[in-house]
Amino acid sequence: MDIRDTIRKRKSVRTYREDPVPQDIKQKLNDFIQTVNGPFNTRIRFQIVDMDSVSPGTKLGTYGLIKGAKSFICAAAKKEKRMEENLGYAFEKIILYATSLGLGTCWLGGTFKRSGFEKVLDVGEDEIVPAVTPIGYENAKKSLMDNITVAIARSAQRKDWSELFFDGNFSKALNKEEAGIFSECLEMVRLAPSASNKQPWRIVRDKNAFHFFICRNTAYGKMFSYDMQKLDLGISMCHFELTAQELGISGRWIDSNPGIECPANTEYLVSYIAE
Repeated sequence: MDIRDTIRKRKSVRTYREDPVPQDIKQKLNDFIQTVNGPFNTRIRFQIVDMDSVSPGTKLGTYGLIKGAKSFICAAAKKEKRMEENLGYAFEKIILYATSLGLGTCWLGGTFKRSGFEKVLDVGEDEIVPAVTPIGYENAKKSLMDNITVAIARSAQRKDWSELFFDGNFSKALNKEEAGIFSECLEMVRLAPSASNKQPWRIVRDKNAFHFFICRNTAYGKMFSYDMQKLDLGISMCHFELTAQELGISGRWIDSNPGIECPANTEYLVSYIAE
């Protein structure tokens, strides 16, 4: 799988054809899911759920956002420190692999009825279902809800480098030339999906360290039982590290706050140290 090509191909698909995902493709996807892990030691599990195998009376609803999907990949996670980052990282790995198989996907963190998915996954008392994605083949004819959602979120638009990446501290923007080989890693972060396309990641380079920060949208803290924007940061971490690995760069994630003065509503999360 060419990670950079796959990242560029991935997009949110909300309207699907009626034909189901072939069994051999689902088996490849399921085999891959069994191998996936994230950078942190939190307990997460993923399961492919087919609509036609759900017991009568159980509804897997998406508030009309998704049309035509016959299957979903669902995530269940224990409530513990670093859960959101780990899940975002691991789930994005799965979504990118699904993209490489020719499947459409769409991150759903808030626009689905959790009770139905929780029932199917048989979640424990200390588990939650933070996210799911439909899988299937894109329908060329988009639903009205699909068109409205794309227009509101401006899904194809991404912030400029000068808003996202910095050199040494938040007062100096990092440009592509100065980033060197890591410019590809950062560009793939820039293309990452996020809730409502808010792109909350901010990265400060300091020599061989890349410090990841969250630029908070405070409304999200009141809407969910987990930290949606930390999940988004996990997605950005996945894009960064997988691209680095593809370029032959090795590194590790550490929790080591560099003490950089932050803008309003911005907080440190984690650092990648290139070795």
